[in-house]
Amino acid sequence: MYLESQKQLAETLRDVLQNKYGVQPENVPVEIPPDLKFGELATPIALQLARTLRKAPKVIAQEIVAALGTVDGFAGFEVAGAGYINARLERAAFVAETAQAALPKIAHTHFRVANPPHALVEHTSINPNKAAHIGHLRNAILGDTFVRLLRAAGHKVDVQNYIDNTGVQVADVVVGFLHLEKRSVDEVRALVAACEQRAATEGHTAAIDYLCWDLYARTSQWYAEGTAEENGARKKLRYDTLHAIEHGGNETAEVAELISTAVLKRHLETMLRLGIEYDFLPRESEILHLKFWELAFEQLKQKGVLYFETEGKNKGCWVMRRPGAETAADEVDEDAKVIVRSNGTVTYVGKDIAYHLWKFGLLGRDFGYQPFFRYADRECWISTEHGVEPHPHFGGAQAIYNVIDSRQSDPQANVIQALRGMGYTEQADRYIHFGYEMVALTPSYAAQLGYQLSEEDRARPYIEISGRKGFGVKADDLMDLMIQAAKAEVVKRHADWDEAAVMAVASKIAYGALRYYMLRFTRNSVIAFDQDMALSPEGETGPYLMYAAARIRSIFRKAGTAPEAALAELAGMAELGRFLTGADDEDIWALWLRAGRRSMVLEQAIATSEPAYIAKHAFQLAQEFSNFYHNHHILTEEDAGRKKFLLATAAVTLHELVTVLAWLGIESPEAM
Repeated sequence: MYLESQKQLAETLRDVLQNKYGVQPENVPVEIPPDLKFGELATPIALQLARTLRKAPKVIAQEIVAALGTVDGFAGFEVAGAGYINARLERAAFVAETAQAALPKIAHTHFRVANPPHALVEHTSINPNKAAHIGHLRNAILGDTFVRLLRAAGHKVDVQNYIDNTGVQVADVVVGFLHLEKRSVDEVRALVAACEQRAATEGHTAAIDYLCWDLYARTSQWYAEGTAEENGARKKLRYDTLHAIEHGGNETAEVAELISTAVLKRHLETMLRLGIEYDFLPRESEILHLKFWELAFEQLKQKGVLYFETEGKNKGCWVMRRPGAETAADEVDEDAKVIVRSNGTVTYVGKDIAYHLWKFGLLGRDFGYQPFFRYADRECWISTEHGVEPHPHFGGAQAIYNVIDSRQSDPQANVIQALRGMGYTEQADRYIHFGYEMVALTPSYAAQLGYQLSEEDRARPYIEISGRKGFGVKADDLMDLMIQAAKAEVVKRHADWDEAAVMAVASKIAYGALRYYMLRFTRNSVIAFDQDMALSPEGETGPYLMYAAARIRSIFRKAGTAPEAALAELAGMAELGRFLTGADDEDIWALWLRAGRRSMVLEQAIATSEPAYIAKHAFQLAQEFSNFYHNHHILTEEDAGRKKFLLATAAVTLHELVTVLAWLGIESPEAM
């Protein structure tokens, strides 16, 4: 409702400015004042037009207010300060419309993009060489939440999870199996099958991704623990293994396929615990074997994006100028980005350019597809050289969001530069690098997990994790620990619940706490994770929000009615105004305004690619309900009309809170 009022006022102001002054500002700003005493909306447009109209801002503001007259949905307008125009909403009408929109089977009027582009969101993209860890969870949760926001705004969204199954991390695990442990292909195949059987009975700690976690760390150490001569030979072995995997058709590549496929399946199972699903899993092996790069290379050369360097440090390479480079035509650009090395091998950026041409439907070739992982209501597909028919079609997107950590900003910028150089300007404009900072551990939590810390470490603001060193916390382990901690609290509150009921609620609390902690910080913030902080029932946490929803449900159980009934009764009330005008009712009005702000925050979150705005909105909604709950005695209110109104206020809060929590991927239990 708030967004609609904001847009209505902007349009009305635009008409007034055209009719009265003959001006058409590109943007008519309409803001939310810092305090309700200034109204619900405000505009500084008079201040902006002062120079153009050669009048004092206050005079312009007075003229605009006089010209506005009566505007549907607004109680009035007033000039404030040096020329601000404050707008006051018609409170009863706003409340009635907000309540109506919250009723079941009523089309919600929240923000919907007109003719939204077909969006492709790529997230998670974990190397399939070991178990997922806490850092991977931030990527997956950010990406999944943004998908939910786009879909809430009416976008058609495909979710992709890029699998680098031919990279050096997979090669390291293959080296570990074949050369440290001296296993044959058949032995590796038998080990994968045995791990899958054990995991079915013993749990995920017996799965292949856990075994690979330790082997990857051992192999990384092995490369550096010998003599200089031995380490040199081991480094050569590493890259020979990598080359064999990339080439395919050999036993080394077969082991890589066995391991990467098994670990990938585990990653999908891990993420599914948090409600995270994917549509398509494109693999680097198919990008190589289906010659995506060769097609892209020809386009890049034909359109002059790549040139062959004959001088300087990049002699013999195919290179591309970096964004903003200003080297003279007759000078060697030593900072040019190498796309094809002098030995003919393609860099990561080169393969990424080819992949993104496919994403936008500009490559002229497609993957083969086959089903890989079954969700409750659909299949997740994976790329292959020769797929099955029929199959869904992926790629050909109009907008791309890549959830990749901020350290990859330069490669991402190079792909965008290549698209622009090829003339795909519109596509480049709709290519969004959804960057984020790393996840670390608080020193206290690292110590709680059993890691030995020096005094210097304990004084740090956070402890960085490293999969190569085996230092960190596996995603499944983290979720298990949080469930156990939540379970202990649930048992304290509900000693009469059976084990199944306790575990169901404890899991929802743990998963919600984890998701909210990863979302409450803006993307450019380093997260220092701490389990106790995440699970706290107080403060800006997932459990605090879930408790707020559970408290409201408890109110309706005690009142012997349902939230929907309370909202329906409000629709027929003719006396709404008397509950919204008193000095003691300002907190109620503020709560309705907050509930009506959902669509505005959704628009903001999508425009800035920042889910933290939604997390903050949910917290503020819960906070304002807490104030309302303590200031107004809903169940014991003696005025029948006021009691109905208070129940409706609780009902609309619950509706908005549950809706926004669902966007965050958080399910609120009926009771906690």
